[in-house]
Amino acid sequence: MTVKELAYVVYEVSDLAEWERFAVSLLGMQLGEKSADGLTLRTDEKAHRWILAEGPADDLVRSGYEVPSAAELDSLVARLRKAGVEAVEGGPDLAAARKVDRIVLVTDPLGNVLELVTGLADAETPFRSDLLLGEFVTGTGGAGHQVLLAKGVPRETYLAFYEGLLGFKLSDIIVEEVAPGIVADLAFLHCNPRHHSVAFGDMPHPKRTHHFMVEVSDIRDVGLAYDRCLDAKQPFEMTLGMHPNDHMFSFYVRTPSGFSVEYGWGGLLIDDETWEVRTLDQLHWWGHRAPEAVAEQLAGGAL
Repeated sequence: MTVKELAYVVYEVSDLAEWERFAVSLLGMQLGEKSADGLTLRTDEKAHRWILAEGPADDLVRSGYEVPSAAELDSLVARLRKAGVEAVEGGPDLAAARKVDRIVLVTDPLGNVLELVTGLADAETPFRSDLLLGEFVTGTGGAGHQVLLAKGVPRETYLAFYEGLLGFKLSDIIVEEVAPGIVADLAFLHCNPRHHSVAFGDMPHPKRTHHFMVEVSDIRDVGLAYDRCLDAKQPFEMTLGMHPNDHMFSFYVRTPSGFSVEYGWGGLLIDDETWEVRTLDQLHWWGHRAPEAVAEQLAGGAL
């Protein structure tokens, strides 16, 4: 009675053409399906991992989490309803649009709408990227991870939902004063060996989502994507660097909607038999600097 992976995300975006350029030509994703008011993106054999619908929000609107079987989804829905959480069947039309067997809608304590699904379909054709030397790392780890904004909701409240009801496990916590009087407080949760499929950060940010992470199997693809984004003058949020908790070597680039994509390699896998939850005091081992700060240092001759 637990979700097994973050299967897909749904964003409402204001500029579909710019998103297609960003995702396909810079990140190396594959265009899935395209319509007048939306498109889908692939990173593996699945029909889609990202769903983009045209609209003004420029933010996350749904998160799709896959459950292993129909029977386990029934049990999970019963547990949610017993706890007083409304769980609504999405119906055959939405299931068909999402290319899943079944879909149930619930809302988490932060107001995020989740789609609990079974049977996310494979695409009719093999995945192909014209840019990648390796491949995107998905498989048992799902599509990647996302970091969402806690918006002042206490940690114990959202952990009661994600741990107590959906079956996630806490990976670790990071609390760091990132600027005088500004503290970033993040909790990282996993539902498979990927270090985290979702994390929640209590920190200033205008969106529901801070970033989505895609991982590649070849470290060279991180450098190549970094260069493509530089050449295209795509705004960066953070330079190359590494995290102390999931050991991801990555950079952060801003999407056309203003939130970011973390593009990484080498993420840590968790063995629940031996893993110990820790509280760390730094978000980054090294790097991951704001480009503005680097430019200021360069201009001042500090580097």
